[in-house]
Amino acid sequence: MNAVYAFLDAVLPLEALQFSFMKNAFLAILLLTPLLGLLGTMAVNQQMAFFSDALGHSALTGIGLGIILGIENDLVSMLIFGILWAVLISLIKHAGFSSADTVISVFSSTSVALGLLILSRGGGFAKYSSLLIGDILAVTPADILYLLIALVAGVGIWAVMYNGLLLTSINSSLARSRGVKTRLYEMAFSVLVAVAVMLAIRWVGVMLINALLILPAASARNIAKTSRAHAVFSVLFALVSGIAGLFSSFWWNTSAGAAIILYAAAIYVITLILRRFVRG
Repeated sequence: MNAVYAFLDAVLPLEALQFSFMKNAFLAILLLTPLLGLLGTMAVNQQMAFFSDALGHSALTGIGLGIILGIENDLVSMLIFGILWAVLISLIKHAGFSSADTVISVFSSTSVALGLLILSRGGGFAKYSSLLIGDILAVTPADILYLLIALVAGVGIWAVMYNGLLLTSINSSLARSRGVKTRLYEMAFSVLVAVAVMLAIRWVGVMLINALLILPAASARNIAKTSRAHAVFSVLFALVSGIAGLFSSFWWNTSAGAAIILYAAAIYVITLILRRFVRG
C-alpha cells in the first residue's frame, strides 16, 4: 500500500489526503462507487429500487444470527444472510403470491425488526448503531483488497449477464423465447447485488445504501439515450458523488455517507431539469 499512497501524494497533493485514513477512504470510493453505479442501472431497469433497501436491513439480522451461531466475522454473517434473503425474495416474487414491492417491503420490515430484537438484547445495540449511517473513514488496507476483488468480479459477472438481464427487463416473454433463462439471470443478479450491498454497508450505512445504489442510475437514466450511455453516466455520477462527498465531509466535519447521498441527489435534480433538453 505504501506505493499506492506515494502515487496518490504525487498525483493529488491535497491536504485531506495527507492522512492515511483519507487515502483508504478515497481508494474505497474509487472501487465501490463504480460497482454500485453499474448494478444500479439494472436495479432501475428491473424496477427493483427498494430491493437493496431490504438487503441493507438484512445486515442487522445477519449480524444478530451470526452472534447466535458463533460466527465471529460480521462480514461473513452479513454475506451469508444477505444472499439467503436475496434468494428468498426472488423465489417468492416469482411464485406470484404478492407483487414485487409488497414482497420486498415485507422482507425489509422483517429484517429490521428481527435484527433489532436480537442485537438489542441486554441493551447491547449501541455498538452496532454505526451500521445505520456507516463510516467510510474506517476502511482498512485489507478492506481495499476485498473491494478490488469485488469490483473485478462484479464487473465481469455484470458484463456476462448484461444482455440477458437487459432483454429480461424490457420483455421477459421475449427473453424466454430467445432461450434466456430469465429466473436464473434475475437470481444471479439478486445475489450479486446482495454481495455488493453487504460489502458496502459498513461504510455507507443501512439508511443510505439504497440511495447510493439507485440515485446515480436514476440520474443517468434521465439523460442517457442508450443502454451503454446509461451505464457510463451512472458510474460517472456515482464517482463524482462519492469523491465530492468524501472531501466535503472532511472539510465540513460531517458524515461522509450523508454528504455523498446529498451530492447524488443534487445530480439527480440537475439531470431531471436537463432531461427535456438532452433527450428532446
